Order: sequence, then C-alpha cells, then structure tokens
Amino acid sequence: MTTATRELFERYHACWADRDPDRIVELHTADSVFHLHSGQEPARGRAAIREAAAGTFALVPDLTFHLISLRVGDDFWVVQWQLTGTSATGNRVRVDLADYVLVEDGAVKEKHSYVDGVAMQAALG
Repeated sequence: MTTATRELFERYHACWADRDPDRIVELHTADSVFHLHSGQEPARGRAAIREAAAGTFALVPDLTFHLISLRVGDDFWVVQWQLTGTSATGNRVRVDLADYVLVEDGAVKEKHSYVDGVAMQAALG
C-alpha cells in the first residue's frame, strides 16, 4: 500500500508542479478538504479546492516546489517544501511549507498545508 500512496504523491505533485487545478482536483475525493492553515477557511469539495488552487497560482504564477523531505505511509504522506517564484506584484517568493495529506481509496481525502505566513505575507505584500 505504501507504494500506491507514493505513486499517488508523485502524480499529485506533478499536477501542482504543472500548476493545473483541474488535474489536482481529479485526484481528490468528492468530499475532500484542502486547508491552507494561514487564516483561511478550509476548501471543501472539488469545486472549492479547484478555486483555492487556481487562486494560489494567480498569486504566484511561476510557483516552484523544492522537495526538502518526504515521509509516506499506507494512508498518508508528510512533505516539507520550499516554495519559490515571483508574486503577481513582482516580489520574490521564498517560503517554507509543510503538507500533511490523508489518503482514502487511492485519492486525497484531506490536505493540510502549513505555510510560513510571515514570509508569505511579506512576499505578497
């Protein structure tokens, strides 16, 4: 099962790396939750998750993910990233992010993203 979860991680990350909200939501369960823990309410369901992902890409159109650490279990993964890019306002983005993802029936059930909010606000400001 850990192999299947690792393969899901790889496919899911490719969607984010390609900045493709439609492909991202295809890998979520219908009742999935995406929560960017930076003061926002969780996005619930595929339509809301697609909107949240598209919003992220609008803020940082050239968003790039640099893998720091990954741990995969049978029904979860935990990953540490460094995000880089240029914000829509022209500021340089360099932010730490950790994702905790729960998997159910081969799809993303919950994605909790913990971002360095101070660094993100400074970059987007």
